[in-house]
Amino acid sequence: MVPGDHAEEAIVPMADGANGRGEVRAMDTAWDGGEDSEQQQGGGGKFSMKDLLWHGGSVWDAWFSCASNQVAQVLLTLPYSFSQLGMVSGLLLQVFYGLMGSWTAYLISVLYVEYRARKEKEGVSFKNHVIQWFEVLDGLLGPYWKVAGLAFNCTFLLFGSVIQLIACASNIYYINDRLDKRTWTYIFGACCATTVFIPSFHNYRIWSFLGLGMTTYTAWYITIAAAVHGKVDGVKHSGPTSLMLYFTGATNILYTFGGHAVTVEIMHAMWKPRKFKYIYLVATMYVFTLTLPSAATMYWAFGDALLTHSNAFSLLPKTGWRDAAVILMLIHQFITFGFACTPLYFVWEKAIGMHHTGSIFLRALARLPIVVPIWFLAIIFPFFGPINSAVGALLVSFTVYIIPAVAHMLTYRSASARQNAAEKPPAFLPSWSGMFVVNLFVVVWVLVVGFGLGGWASVTNFVKQIDTFGLFAKCYQCPPKAHVGSPLSAPPHH
Repeated sequence: MVPGDHAEEAIVPMADGANGRGEVRAMDTAWDGGEDSEQQQGGGGKFSMKDLLWHGGSVWDAWFSCASNQVAQVLLTLPYSFSQLGMVSGLLLQVFYGLMGSWTAYLISVLYVEYRARKEKEGVSFKNHVIQWFEVLDGLLGPYWKVAGLAFNCTFLLFGSVIQLIACASNIYYINDRLDKRTWTYIFGACCATTVFIPSFHNYRIWSFLGLGMTTYTAWYITIAAAVHGKVDGVKHSGPTSLMLYFTGATNILYTFGGHAVTVEIMHAMWKPRKFKYIYLVATMYVFTLTLPSAATMYWAFGDALLTHSNAFSLLPKTGWRDAAVILMLIHQFITFGFACTPLYFVWEKAIGMHHTGSIFLRALARLPIVVPIWFLAIIFPFFGPINSAVGALLVSFTVYIIPAVAHMLTYRSASARQNAAEKPPAFLPSWSGMFVVNLFVVVWVLVVGFGLGGWASVTNFVKQIDTFGLFAKCYQCPPKAHVGSPLSAPPHH
């Protein structure tokens, strides 16, 4: 392993002798060449604005990436979920799934460390190679697990990217409704295609920082605007009204805290990956300060009206503050699109033999075919809100909850594996048996409630949207336009 460049792409090369030690290092010596600063990125101790903005690998970079990636467009659909669940269930399930998501993110980080430790002992170098989740499963459990991880993870990230594109069109419509949402999807598909030029998660440093600032502004704008608006006349809070709506809302929250499908790539971009263990939990604690107040306040103010308004912006009055929030969310969704697509780019590069190519332009060109199906699917299924729940139940449930928990149990099923584990059980649960029980609970709960009941509810609701609006809907949930000759535009109610 070459110190200092283990997590870098060929685009950001490191000299073998950056610190005078180019030998293969054992796992217990940290992977970082002995330094925890931007100096590792080849700067030779010199300050570089490019490094400051472009080359990130610190604990803070990972935290910003996790927090920014976790709360994107779903911030706008959580009030919709609260109208399906009711206030109490909405609050409790956010906390419950937030903690469960943090646990499985921790498991993924442990399995990454275990995989890397074993490979390093075999003398394997990951220079200019980004480790991904399916490779971890392959190395620890074999080729069948690799196929399962690759199928679920790639499909989830594909639809995660689709959701960001749908959200862009849905949001911009509230600023400019002269174009329908489908046309906006065409436009933003072209804009998001520029993410092919961002080499790896190292290079999201400034974007992660800005993205989290943008969602923080949007969350508190929604909270304050809803509180100032107050309760609408005759507001009702009747949720939950049916099991279908209840489990649809629950799986949207499952999806919300299932953003760690890119955990391995974020870890690999760190200079000290072993420090990742609790980063996702801390990021989730911050995300709670954004999602809980905004969703609760919106539901308090608008109640059952949210059942037919899956985007929170649709019920808030048009002001400069709202337009600013819409624009900031559009930028953030561009960033999150890149987060979801980058692992897909890596998989595709490896499949066609371009992953180690040094030219950023050749790699960008090779990545473009990934964007086309995402663009197409966003036009077919423009159902902002319901698609989140369907993806949550059918894909997130396995990708980031069930598979990591089962993989952890199988990896450490033998006494020798537990004895030689690169990472021992955490201090708050210092028992392998305790970890097994928690993992088993996660598997059973998500399989029954998330995939089973959630899958039934979300797919039923999704089919209902297709029956109501049709595939390739030109303008999903758009208000009716004023008739020609009307003196005033019809007031928006979506």
